[in-house]
Amino acid sequence: MRIGRYISAAAILVMVVVALGHWSVSPDRATAARGQGNVAPKFVVDPSWPKPLPHQWQIGQVPGIAVDRDDNIWIVQRPRTLTSDERGASDFEPGTPPALDGAPRPQGAISDCCLPAPSVMQFDPQGNLLRAWGGPVDPDKCVEPACEWPNSEHGIYVDHNMNVWLGGQQGRAVLKFSADGTFLLQIGRRSPPVRESNRTDGGVNGTPLLGQPADMEVDPETNELYIADGYTNLRVIVVDATTGMYKRHWGAYGQNPVDDSAFGDYVKNQAPARHFRNPVHAVRITRDGLVYVADRVNDRIQVFDKKKVGGPCPGGAAQPGQCGFVGEFFVETDTLGPGSTWDLDVSEDWQQTFLYNADGSNNYVWTLLRKTGAILDAFGQNGRNAGQFHWVHNMAVDSKGTIYTAEVDTGKRVQKFKMVGHRPVEHPPFGHRP
Repeated sequence: MRIGRYISAAAILVMVVVALGHWSVSPDRATAARGQGNVAPKFVVDPSWPKPLPHQWQIGQVPGIAVDRDDNIWIVQRPRTLTSDERGASDFEPGTPPALDGAPRPQGAISDCCLPAPSVMQFDPQGNLLRAWGGPVDPDKCVEPACEWPNSEHGIYVDHNMNVWLGGQQGRAVLKFSADGTFLLQIGRRSPPVRESNRTDGGVNGTPLLGQPADMEVDPETNELYIADGYTNLRVIVVDATTGMYKRHWGAYGQNPVDDSAFGDYVKNQAPARHFRNPVHAVRITRDGLVYVADRVNDRIQVFDKKKVGGPCPGGAAQPGQCGFVGEFFVETDTLGPGSTWDLDVSEDWQQTFLYNADGSNNYVWTLLRKTGAILDAFGQNGRNAGQFHWVHNMAVDSKGTIYTAEVDTGKRVQKFKMVGHRPVEHPPFGHRP
Protein backbone atom coordinates (compact mmCIF):
# COMPACT_ATOMS: atom_id res chain seq x y z
CA MET A 1 0.00 0.00 0.00
CA ARG A 2 1.31 3.43 -0.86
CA ILE A 3 0.08 6.64 0.69
CA GLY A 4 0.85 9.69 -1.38
CA ARG A 5 2.10 11.76 1.48
CA TYR A 6 5.61 12.84 2.35
CA ILE A 7 6.52 14.64 5.54
CA SER A 8 9.71 16.61 5.97
CA ALA A 9 11.83 15.77 8.98
CA ALA A 10 12.01 19.45 9.89
CA ALA A 11 8.25 19.61 10.22
CA ILE A 12 7.95 16.61 12.49
CA LEU A 13 11.02 16.43 14.69
CA VAL A 14 12.43 18.84 17.24
CA MET A 15 13.85 17.60 20.50
CA VAL A 16 16.03 19.26 23.12
CA VAL A 17 17.10 16.94 25.91
CA VAL A 18 20.23 16.70 28.00
CA ALA A 19 19.41 14.38 30.89
CA LEU A 20 19.00 10.68 31.64
CA GLY A 21 20.63 9.45 28.45
CA HIS A 22 18.54 11.58 26.10
CA TRP A 23 20.43 13.61 23.53
CA SER A 24 19.71 16.51 21.22
CA VAL A 25 18.45 15.64 17.75
CA SER A 26 18.48 18.05 14.86
CA PRO A 27 16.43 17.29 11.73
CA ASP A 28 19.61 16.69 9.75
CA ARG A 29 21.01 14.27 12.30
CA ALA A 30 17.72 12.40 12.49
CA THR A 31 17.70 12.00 8.70
CA ALA A 32 21.27 10.73 8.71
CA ALA A 33 20.47 8.26 11.48
CA ARG A 34 18.03 6.49 9.20
CA GLY A 35 20.89 5.34 7.01
CA GLN A 36 22.82 3.82 9.93
CA GLY A 37 20.89 0.60 10.37
CA ASN A 38 17.83 1.77 12.32
CA VAL A 39 14.93 -0.63 12.20
CA ALA A 40 11.27 -0.24 13.07
CA PRO A 41 8.69 -2.87 14.03
CA LYS A 42 6.37 -3.95 11.26
CA PHE A 43 2.68 -4.53 11.96
CA VAL A 44 -0.19 -6.23 10.15
CA VAL A 45 -3.86 -6.01 11.07
CA ASP A 46 -5.78 -9.06 12.26
CA PRO A 47 -9.21 -8.50 10.67
CA SER A 48 -10.76 -11.38 12.64
CA TRP A 49 -10.28 -9.66 16.02
CA PRO A 50 -12.36 -9.36 18.15
CA LYS A 51 -14.98 -12.06 17.74
CA PRO A 52 -18.69 -11.17 17.51
CA LEU A 53 -20.29 -10.15 20.79
CA PRO A 54 -23.03 -12.15 22.53
CA HIS A 55 -26.50 -10.96 23.57
CA GLN A 56 -26.95 -8.76 20.48
CA TRP A 57 -24.53 -6.33 22.09
CA GLN A 58 -23.13 -3.41 20.14
CA ILE A 59 -20.38 -1.02 21.24
CA GLY A 60 -20.28 2.72 20.72
CA GLN A 61 -17.26 5.02 20.74
CA VAL A 62 -14.22 3.40 22.38
CA PRO A 63 -12.30 6.08 24.32
CA GLY A 64 -9.96 3.75 26.19
CA ILE A 65 -8.07 0.47 25.78
CA ALA A 66 -5.61 -1.31 28.08
CA VAL A 67 -3.68 -4.58 28.40
CA ASP A 68 -3.47 -6.36 31.76
CA ARG A 69 -0.64 -8.45 33.21
CA ASP A 70 -2.07 -11.58 31.57
CA ASP A 71 -2.19 -9.97 28.11
CA ASN A 72 -5.96 -9.70 28.17
CA ILE A 73 -7.39 -6.59 26.56
CA TRP A 74 -9.78 -4.18 28.29
CA ILE A 75 -11.86 -1.46 26.71
CA VAL A 76 -14.18 1.20 28.00
CA GLN A 77 -16.87 2.17 25.53
CA ARG A 78 -19.73 4.65 25.39
CA PRO A 79 -23.09 2.89 24.99
CA ARG A 80 -24.82 6.27 25.02
CA THR A 81 -23.23 7.12 21.65
CA LEU A 82 -25.13 4.43 19.73
CA THR A 83 -27.45 5.83 17.09
CA SER A 84 -31.09 4.82 16.80
CA ASP A 85 -30.44 2.19 14.14
CA GLU A 86 -27.34 0.85 15.92
CA ARG A 87 -29.56 -0.11 18.86
CA GLY A 88 -32.45 -1.28 16.70
CA ALA A 89 -33.33 -4.25 18.96
CA SER A 90 -34.04 -1.93 21.87
CA ASP A 91 -37.56 -0.92 22.85
CA PHE A 92 -36.30 2.62 23.42
CA GLU A 93 -34.81 5.42 21.37
CA PRO A 94 -31.41 6.74 22.47
CA GLY A 95 -31.57 9.00 25.48
CA THR A 96 -30.05 12.41 25.95
CA PRO A 97 -26.74 11.80 27.79
CA PRO A 98 -26.24 10.94 30.56
CA ALA A 99 -29.43 8.93 30.09
CA LEU A 100 -29.05 5.69 28.14
CA ASP A 101 -32.65 5.27 27.04
CA GLY A 102 -35.04 7.85 25.67
CA ALA A 103 -38.65 7.67 24.57
CA PRO A 104 -40.28 4.23 24.28
CA ARG A 105 -40.74 3.07 20.71
CA PRO A 106 -44.50 2.75 20.06
CA GLN A 107 -44.08 -0.63 18.36
CA GLY A 108 -40.98 -1.81 20.22
CA ALA A 109 -37.78 -2.86 18.48
CA ILE A 110 -37.27 -1.56 14.97
CA SER A 111 -34.83 -4.22 13.73
CA ASP A 112 -33.14 -7.48 14.71
CA CYS A 113 -29.99 -5.90 16.11
CA CYS A 114 -28.56 -4.51 18.37
CA LEU A 115 -28.53 -3.59 22.09
CA PRO A 116 -26.12 -1.37 24.07
CA ALA A 117 -23.31 -3.31 25.74
CA PRO A 118 -21.90 -2.67 29.22
CA SER A 119 -19.20 -0.01 29.30
CA VAL A 120 -16.23 -2.12 30.48
CA MET A 121 -15.29 -5.23 28.50
CA GLN A 122 -12.40 -7.69 28.76
CA PHE A 123 -11.20 -9.83 25.82
CA ASP A 124 -8.56 -12.52 25.55
CA PRO A 125 -5.85 -12.29 22.86
CA GLN A 126 -7.96 -14.45 20.54
CA GLY A 127 -10.82 -11.96 20.72
CA ASN A 128 -13.19 -13.87 23.00
CA LEU A 129 -15.21 -11.75 25.41
CA LEU A 130 -14.31 -12.72 28.98
CA ARG A 131 -16.42 -10.30 31.01
CA ALA A 132 -18.47 -7.13 30.68
CA TRP A 133 -19.81 -4.82 33.36
CA GLY A 134 -20.55 -1.27 34.39
CA GLY A 135 -21.96 1.89 32.92
CA PRO A 136 -25.58 2.83 32.25
CA VAL A 137 -26.36 -0.71 31.03
CA ASP A 138 -25.17 -2.20 34.35
CA PRO A 139 -25.78 0.53 36.96
CA ASP A 140 -25.51 -1.81 39.97
CA LYS A 141 -21.71 -1.71 39.67
CA CYS A 142 -21.65 2.00 40.53
CA VAL A 143 -24.36 3.07 42.96
CA GLU A 144 -24.69 6.70 43.92
CA PRO A 145 -23.85 8.59 46.04
CA ALA A 146 -20.76 6.50 46.86
CA CYS A 147 -19.89 5.93 43.20
CA GLU A 148 -20.64 8.46 40.45
CA TRP A 149 -20.31 7.01 36.95
CA PRO A 150 -19.06 9.61 34.44
CA ASN A 151 -21.51 11.20 32.04
CA SER A 152 -19.08 10.33 29.23
CA GLU A 153 -16.49 7.58 29.68
CA HIS A 154 -12.86 8.35 28.85
CA GLY A 155 -9.72 6.30 29.46
CA ILE A 156 -9.05 2.94 31.12
CA TYR A 157 -6.01 1.46 32.85
CA VAL A 158 -5.49 -1.92 34.54
CA ASP A 159 -2.76 -1.81 37.16
CA HIS A 160 -0.34 -4.44 38.46
CA ASN A 161 -2.90 -5.57 41.05
CA MET A 162 -5.63 -6.00 38.39
CA ASN A 163 -7.51 -2.93 39.55
CA VAL A 164 -9.41 -1.17 36.76
CA TRP A 165 -9.24 2.63 36.60
CA LEU A 166 -11.68 4.77 34.61
CA GLY A 167 -11.80 8.47 33.77
CA GLY A 168 -14.46 10.60 32.18
CA GLN A 169 -15.40 13.76 30.41
CA GLN A 170 -18.21 16.02 31.64
CA GLY A 171 -17.06 15.39 35.19
CA ARG A 172 -14.29 15.73 37.74
CA ALA A 173 -13.57 12.21 38.97
CA VAL A 174 -11.62 8.97 38.42
CA LEU A 175 -13.05 5.62 39.53
CA LYS A 176 -11.30 2.46 40.72
CA PHE A 177 -12.82 -1.05 40.49
CA SER A 178 -11.67 -4.62 40.97
CA ALA A 179 -11.49 -6.78 37.86
CA ASP A 180 -14.99 -8.13 38.51
CA GLY A 181 -16.45 -4.64 38.73
CA THR A 182 -16.55 -4.19 42.51
CA PHE A 183 -16.35 -0.48 43.26
CA LEU A 184 -13.27 0.45 45.34
CA LEU A 185 -12.57 4.18 45.23
CA GLN A 186 -13.61 7.51 43.78
CA ILE A 187 -11.14 10.38 43.37
CA GLY A 188 -12.79 13.75 42.89
CA ARG A 189 -16.51 14.27 42.37
CA ARG A 190 -18.87 14.32 39.42
CA SER A 191 -19.68 17.99 39.03
CA PRO A 192 -19.65 20.61 36.25
CA PRO A 193 -16.07 21.07 34.99
CA VAL A 194 -14.25 24.19 36.17
CA ARG A 195 -10.62 24.98 35.34
CA GLU A 196 -8.78 24.82 38.65
CA SER A 197 -5.42 23.31 37.77
CA ASN A 198 -3.97 24.03 41.21
CA ARG A 199 -6.91 22.62 43.18
CA THR A 200 -5.76 19.80 45.46
CA ASP A 201 -8.92 19.05 47.43
CA GLY A 202 -12.71 19.28 47.13
CA GLY A 203 -13.39 15.69 46.10
CA VAL A 204 -14.81 12.69 47.93
CA ASN A 205 -12.97 11.97 51.22
CA GLY A 206 -10.57 14.85 50.71
CA THR A 207 -9.36 13.74 47.29
CA PRO A 208 -8.67 16.42 44.66
CA LEU A 209 -11.30 17.62 42.23
CA LEU A 210 -10.21 16.92 38.67
CA GLY A 211 -10.99 18.63 35.37
CA GLN A 212 -12.38 16.04 32.94
CA PRO A 213 -9.55 13.51 33.37
CA ALA A 214 -8.52 11.81 30.14
CA ASP A 215 -6.04 9.09 31.07
CA MET A 216 -4.23 7.52 33.98
CA GLU A 217 -1.46 5.06 34.92
CA VAL A 218 -0.27 3.55 38.21
CA ASP A 219 3.44 3.46 39.00
CA PRO A 220 3.94 0.03 40.64
CA GLU A 221 7.16 1.17 42.31
CA THR A 222 5.43 3.85 44.37
CA ASN A 223 1.74 2.89 44.17
CA GLU A 224 1.01 6.35 42.80
CA LEU A 225 -1.65 7.14 40.21
CA TYR A 226 -0.67 9.62 37.48
CA ILE A 227 -3.67 11.36 35.88
CA ALA A 228 -3.69 13.35 32.63
CA ASP A 229 -6.07 16.08 33.81
CA GLY A 230 -7.25 16.82 31.13
CA TYR A 231 -10.05 18.38 29.07
CA THR A 232 -10.49 21.34 31.44
CA ASN A 233 -7.41 21.44 33.66
CA LEU A 234 -3.90 21.85 32.27
CA ARG A 235 -1.89 19.44 34.36
CA VAL A 236 -0.69 16.03 35.34
CA ILE A 237 -1.68 15.22 38.92
CA VAL A 238 -0.33 12.42 41.11
CA VAL A 239 -2.30 10.83 43.94
CA ASP A 240 -1.92 7.83 46.24
CA ALA A 241 -3.46 4.86 44.42
CA THR A 242 -4.90 3.40 47.64
CA THR A 243 -6.36 6.49 49.29
CA GLY A 244 -6.65 8.90 46.36
CA MET A 245 -4.95 11.63 48.38
CA TYR A 246 -2.98 14.34 46.59
CA LYS A 247 0.79 14.03 46.20
CA ARG A 248 1.89 16.61 43.56
CA HIS A 249 1.05 18.13 40.18
CA TRP A 250 2.59 20.09 37.32
CA GLY A 251 1.94 21.73 33.97
CA ALA A 252 4.04 22.23 30.84
CA TYR A 253 7.80 22.36 31.46
CA GLY A 254 7.20 21.23 35.06
CA GLN A 255 5.34 24.44 35.85
CA ASN A 256 3.96 24.60 39.40
CA PRO A 257 1.76 26.44 40.16
CA VAL A 258 0.07 25.99 36.81
CA ASP A 259 -0.88 29.11 34.86
CA ASP A 260 -4.62 28.76 34.23
CA SER A 261 -4.89 31.82 31.98
CA ALA A 262 -6.99 31.63 28.83
CA PHE A 263 -4.79 30.77 25.85
CA GLY A 264 -5.57 31.26 22.20
CA ASP A 265 -5.86 28.59 19.54
CA TYR A 266 -2.87 26.63 18.34
CA VAL A 267 -1.17 28.28 15.36
CA LYS A 268 0.39 26.00 12.75
CA ASN A 269 4.18 25.65 13.15
CA GLN A 270 4.31 28.28 15.88
CA ALA A 271 7.03 28.44 18.52
CA PRO A 272 6.44 25.90 21.30
CA ALA A 273 3.79 27.06 23.77
CA ARG A 274 4.80 27.54 27.39
CA HIS A 275 1.56 25.90 28.50
CA PHE A 276 -0.36 22.71 27.87
CA ARG A 277 -3.52 23.04 25.80
CA ASN A 278 -6.66 21.03 26.36
CA PRO A 279 -6.71 18.19 26.33
CA VAL A 280 -3.75 16.90 28.31
CA HIS A 281 -4.62 13.55 26.82
CA ALA A 282 -2.25 10.78 27.93
CA VAL A 283 0.44 9.94 30.47
CA ARG A 284 2.90 7.00 30.36
CA ILE A 285 5.64 5.97 32.79
CA THR A 286 8.72 4.06 31.58
CA ARG A 287 11.09 1.72 33.39
CA ASP A 288 13.87 4.28 33.43
CA GLY A 289 11.81 6.70 35.50
CA LEU A 290 10.50 9.00 32.80
CA VAL A 291 6.97 10.31 32.38
CA TYR A 292 5.70 10.98 28.85
CA VAL A 293 2.75 13.37 28.48
CA ALA A 294 0.66 13.80 25.31
CA ASP A 295 -0.07 17.51 24.89
CA ARG A 296 -2.49 16.77 22.09
CA VAL A 297 -3.43 20.10 20.51
CA ASN A 298 0.16 21.38 20.79
CA ASP A 299 1.29 18.42 18.61
CA ARG A 300 3.94 17.46 21.11
CA ILE A 301 5.09 15.01 23.76
CA GLN A 302 6.81 16.35 26.87
CA VAL A 303 9.14 14.20 28.97
CA PHE A 304 9.73 14.48 32.72
CA ASP A 305 11.82 12.82 35.43
CA LYS A 306 9.30 11.30 37.81
CA LYS A 307 11.64 11.75 40.80
CA LYS A 308 12.14 15.47 40.20
CA VAL A 309 8.96 16.87 38.67
CA GLY A 310 6.04 18.23 40.67
CA GLY A 311 7.80 20.55 43.10
CA PRO A 312 7.54 24.36 43.08
CA CYS A 313 8.54 25.75 39.68
CA PRO A 314 6.89 29.13 38.90
CA GLY A 315 6.76 29.65 35.14
CA GLY A 316 8.24 26.26 34.32
CA ALA A 317 11.74 25.19 33.30
CA ALA A 318 13.75 27.50 31.08
CA GLN A 319 15.79 24.57 29.79
CA PRO A 320 16.01 20.79 30.16
CA GLY A 321 17.29 19.63 33.51
CA GLN A 322 15.22 22.11 35.50
CA CYS A 323 12.04 21.33 37.47
CA GLY A 324 12.09 17.71 36.35
CA PHE A 325 11.67 18.68 32.69
CA VAL A 326 13.75 16.41 30.44
CA GLY A 327 12.73 17.44 26.93
CA GLU A 328 10.03 17.48 24.28
CA PHE A 329 9.47 16.31 20.75
CA PHE A 330 6.92 17.18 18.14
CA VAL A 331 4.80 15.24 15.65
CA GLU A 332 3.25 16.84 12.56
CA THR A 333 3.28 20.44 13.78
CA ASP A 334 1.08 21.49 10.86
CA THR A 335 -1.82 19.53 12.38
CA LEU A 336 -4.69 21.73 13.55
CA GLY A 337 -8.01 20.85 15.19
CA PRO A 338 -7.69 18.01 17.70
CA GLY A 339 -3.90 17.77 17.26
CA SER A 340 -1.55 14.87 16.56
CA THR A 341 -0.52 13.32 19.91
CA TRP A 342 -3.56 11.44 21.21
CA ASP A 343 -2.12 8.47 23.09
CA LEU A 344 1.24 6.92 23.95
CA ASP A 345 2.63 3.49 24.71
CA VAL A 346 6.01 1.81 24.53
CA SER A 347 7.42 -1.34 22.92
CA GLU A 348 7.57 -4.61 24.81
CA ASP A 349 11.38 -5.02 24.97
CA TRP A 350 13.07 -4.37 28.29
CA GLN A 351 14.66 -1.12 27.09
CA GLN A 352 11.29 0.05 25.73
CA THR A 353 13.12 1.17 22.61
CA PHE A 354 10.14 2.49 20.70
CA LEU A 355 7.47 5.00 21.63
CA TYR A 356 4.17 4.64 19.80
CA ASN A 357 1.86 7.60 19.25
CA ALA A 358 -1.77 7.29 18.20
CA ASP A 359 -2.58 10.30 15.98
CA GLY A 360 -6.35 10.60 15.62
CA SER A 361 -6.28 13.63 13.36
CA ASN A 362 -4.01 12.17 10.68
CA ASN A 363 -5.07 8.62 11.57
CA TYR A 364 -1.66 7.01 11.91
CA VAL A 365 0.15 5.17 14.65
CA TRP A 366 3.64 6.66 14.66
CA THR A 367 6.78 4.77 15.73
CA LEU A 368 9.43 6.94 17.40
CA LEU A 369 12.78 6.13 18.95
CA ARG A 370 11.90 6.74 22.57
CA LYS A 371 15.29 8.10 23.64
CA THR A 372 15.49 10.70 20.88
CA GLY A 373 12.05 11.32 19.44
CA ALA A 374 13.26 10.43 15.94
CA ILE A 375 10.27 9.31 13.88
CA LEU A 376 10.98 6.00 12.19
CA ASP A 377 7.73 4.86 10.67
CA ALA A 378 3.94 4.84 10.86
CA PHE A 379 1.07 2.58 9.89
CA GLY A 380 -2.58 3.19 9.10
CA GLN A 381 -4.45 5.84 7.17
CA ASN A 382 -7.84 7.49 7.21
CA GLY A 383 -10.49 5.00 6.19
CA ARG A 384 -13.03 2.39 7.19
CA ASN A 385 -11.29 -0.81 6.10
CA ALA A 386 -9.34 -3.14 8.38
CA GLY A 387 -6.02 -1.53 9.22
CA GLN A 388 -7.34 1.97 8.59
CA PHE A 389 -8.61 4.42 11.19
CA HIS A 390 -11.21 7.04 11.88
CA TRP A 391 -10.19 9.01 14.98
CA VAL A 392 -7.79 6.47 16.44
CA HIS A 393 -8.02 7.57 20.04
CA ASN A 394 -6.11 5.13 22.24
CA MET A 395 -3.71 2.23 22.00
CA ALA A 396 -2.11 -0.46 24.16
CA VAL A 397 0.80 -2.88 23.69
CA ASP A 398 0.98 -6.44 25.05
CA SER A 399 4.01 -8.52 26.06
CA LYS A 400 4.42 -9.87 22.51
CA GLY A 401 4.52 -6.40 20.96
CA THR A 402 0.97 -6.55 19.61
CA ILE A 403 -0.72 -3.16 19.35
CA TYR A 404 -4.44 -2.77 20.05
CA THR A 405 -6.21 0.40 18.98
CA ALA A 406 -9.53 2.07 19.82
CA GLU A 407 -11.56 4.58 17.79
CA VAL A 408 -14.11 7.24 18.73
CA ASP A 409 -16.38 9.60 16.78
CA THR A 410 -18.06 7.36 14.19
CA GLY A 411 -15.18 4.83 14.20
CA LYS A 412 -16.62 2.90 17.16
CA ARG A 413 -14.31 -0.10 16.98
CA VAL A 414 -11.16 -1.80 18.25
CA GLN A 415 -8.42 -3.39 16.13
CA LYS A 416 -5.45 -5.69 16.63
CA PHE A 417 -2.09 -5.24 14.89
CA LYS A 418 0.37 -8.10 15.19
CA MET A 419 4.08 -7.39 15.10
CA VAL A 420 5.67 -9.43 12.30
CA GLY A 421 9.33 -8.59 12.74
CA HIS A 422 11.29 -5.45 11.96
CA ARG A 423 12.35 -3.70 8.80
CA PRO A 424 15.18 -1.29 7.98
CA VAL A 425 14.34 2.39 7.99
CA GLU A 426 16.19 3.79 4.98
CA HIS A 427 14.11 5.07 2.08
CA PRO A 428 11.89 6.88 1.25
CA PRO A 429 11.58 9.91 3.58
CA PHE A 430 9.65 9.99 6.84
CA GLY A 431 5.94 9.67 6.44
CA HIS A 432 5.90 7.16 3.57
CA ARG A 433 4.14 3.89 4.30
CA PRO A 434 4.88 1.10 1.81
